[in-house]
Amino acid sequence: MNLSFDRSRSVEDLEGRRWLDPPSDATALVRAVHALRKSPISDLTVAQLARLIGQDVGLPWLLPVGVEVLRSEAAEGAVGGWFDDDLLTAVLTRNATTWAEVPELAQDIKDVLDMLGDELSPYLRDDADRFRASLPH
Repeated sequence: MNLSFDRSRSVEDLEGRRWLDPPSDATALVRAVHALRKSPISDLTVAQLARLIGQDVGLPWLLPVGVEVLRSEAAEGAVGGWFDDDLLTAVLTRNATTWAEVPELAQDIKDVLDMLGDELSPYLRDDADRFRASLPH
C-alpha cells in the first residue's frame, strides 16, 4: 500500500482506471461508491471513507487515510472526544491478507484499540477480537 500520495487526486485517478457508469437500476450504495471514487481523497468525509473502505474500494490509498483518522480520533477520544465506530468497523473488518501486506498499519490499529481500551463500543469488541486474532503474533 502506498503511504505517500497526492491526496488531491481521486481513487479513480490514482488507480488509473475508470469505471463504467452504474446501471440505471443500481442501488444507492453502488451509485455513491461510483461517485466517491471520482472525488479528491482530501475532500472525503469520515463517513465516505468508511463507505469506500467497507466496500474494499481504493484500499491502497484510503486505508492509510482511515487509519490516520482513527489514530487521531482515538487520541482525542481518550480525553472525552467522540469516536467514529463506522470507520473503525470498516477498517477492522478488512480481510486478514490486507493487513499482512501492511503490518505497520495493522500495528497502528492495534495501538488505536489499546488507546480506546474500555471506551471501545461493546458492539465492536467482536470485530476487534477477530482483527487481533487474524494478525501474526
